[in-house]
Amino acid sequence: MIASSESKREWALLIHSLPPKPDYFRVKIRRRLHQLGAVALKNSVYALPASDQATEDFEWLSQEIRRDGGEAMVIQARLVSGVSDADLESTFKGLRAVEYAAVIDAAREALSMEPGPAAVMVARLKRRVNEIAERDTFGAEERSAAESAVDELSRQVGLTSGELASERRPEGATWITRHSVFVDRMASAWLIRRFIDRKARFKFVPPEGYQPLPGELRFDMFDGEYGHVGDRCTFETLVDWFGLGGDVGIQQIGEVVHDLDLHDEKFGRPEASGVLALLQGITARYASDAERIEHGRRLFDQLYSAFSRQQ
Repeated sequence: MIASSESKREWALLIHSLPPKPDYFRVKIRRRLHQLGAVALKNSVYALPASDQATEDFEWLSQEIRRDGGEAMVIQARLVSGVSDADLESTFKGLRAVEYAAVIDAAREALSMEPGPAAVMVARLKRRVNEIAERDTFGAEERSAAESAVDELSRQVGLTSGELASERRPEGATWITRHSVFVDRMASAWLIRRFIDRKARFKFVPPEGYQPLPGELRFDMFDGEYGHVGDRCTFETLVDWFGLGGDVGIQQIGEVVHDLDLHDEKFGRPEASGVLALLQGITARYASDAERIEHGRRLFDQLYSAFSRQQ
């Protein structure tokens, strides 16, 4: 199909070539593109409606690709032939419609849950709708149905429309994450046990194939309740979700963890290299994830005290 000569819309395009190995890097880039809401024009060409934010998101991702041995460029262009603006807009709407439909299905399934797990699901689905809406540039019609489904679930479990997820924090939950914990998972476990769920229990599982039991909460795992969102690491997601952003000590630890986990030097924290060396020492000495979490807890307690005292 030939694009209309009247077309005025501009698109941000990421054109990239990834190294064949390691596999996890290719998976990571695909997930990041999905989180951004980008549409694939070809296997190595992705599009977003042109905006300053879209360009910045693609630039961060392209830097990461180049740093790990790939090639990437970001351009802004108008479509001329092969696909029209209307076609591409329809594709964006279709992808968002699928995501909203998944929210609707999850909300309906959650109606049969016990109140506690259902309340957690309300918070998760509200956040999910907001995340989809941020990418829903062209206004998929299914958004209103998804919001209505989550509102109905919220009403069923007795939550008011203005209640924050942070007001119903888990207590004594089992928190699941991938084994061989390192920066983001160690820091997130500290945050969970100190500020979110003081009776938290942790379980360490393979990165793929684990089916969570009822009431278990996954963090820093694919399709888990709490993970990377956009350019935020899991620690930052937990801080935002549970309303902890006003604590300066937590905020500064989050910046260090972000720089170490995403390797983008977004905050340029001078402490990052020292913290990395200490965490590497912990993981080198302790093979057990439980021991790593415990010794990491002491390290992050000390960092928190130092950052809070500086303020």
